[in-house]
Amino acid sequence: MRYLCVERRCTRDGCVLLVMATRRALHFVFKVGNRFQTARFYRDVLGMKILRHEEFEEGCKAACNGPYDGKWSKTMVGFGPEDDHFVAELTYNYGIGDYKLGNDFMGITLASSQAVSNARKLEWPLREVAEGVFETEAPGGYKFYLQNSSPPQSDPVLKVTLAVSDLQKSLNYWSNLLGMKIYEKDEEKQRALLGYADNQCKLELQGIQGTVDHAAAFGRIAFSCPKKELPDLEDLMKRKNQKILTPLVSLDTPGKATVQVVILADPDGHEICFVGDEAFRELSKMDPKGSKLLDDAMAADKSDEWFAKQNKLKASG
Repeated sequence: MRYLCVERRCTRDGCVLLVMATRRALHFVFKVGNRFQTARFYRDVLGMKILRHEEFEEGCKAACNGPYDGKWSKTMVGFGPEDDHFVAELTYNYGIGDYKLGNDFMGITLASSQAVSNARKLEWPLREVAEGVFETEAPGGYKFYLQNSSPPQSDPVLKVTLAVSDLQKSLNYWSNLLGMKIYEKDEEKQRALLGYADNQCKLELQGIQGTVDHAAAFGRIAFSCPKKELPDLEDLMKRKNQKILTPLVSLDTPGKATVQVVILADPDGHEICFVGDEAFRELSKMDPKGSKLLDDAMAADKSDEWFAKQNKLKASG
């Protein structure tokens, strides 16, 4: 479902009309070193579904898999279709065993009593950090916060939390330039909650002391907008002297729709992907064979065995 929400926002640079309803939060990209354990976490602990799985022989033109040129795979996992659920994109680079974590990604919060129950049953480590809220980690050290409750909306994924070094500077970027609505702001706790619509996953910005370190495990958050908005978004960032990591480019997926993307970076270097919505809806259709494709790829991947026979460790990202 889409809502048309037009807002007139004025800053010292002038006034703009923001049509937020045409933009939506899509997914967060994680680099994973162990596909088997990662799939177990998302499927068996969180209770997500494999929505689609794709294999690539060479690196992505928009660095979707990070700064790597070799063979890699992409697995989309979520609680439901990508049209109306915020999901995770799991990128696996063959030959890379782990990635050093920074302090940039602070966690994903979701509401699912079933996930809490699953974790307990599987003896997956949980730590209660607030009443009814449990911290756990996906393989690789990525933090998740599980609320022991039913989701207040159709999508259990509530928010993604990213660290920022200057909250006001980040708010100016995400709200004034990218058009996000500020739902909450707490100066004392140095946090803010933003989003494009009430029924979408939110972005939480949490101020920290010092600089934001992305290390090798850095991720990327993705949003969609109408294809026609992409050139204007790129032009806006150029006029405002903001960083563009990848100018407007077309990305091909074998046998599927070609999408156009622009990759940006916020003041702290968080990577942001904006993709044309129309083609992305075609690309992101759920593949009923997705789970089997992932299982087959994992079974065919003998890299762990090869490295073990050579008495070597996989490279670190």
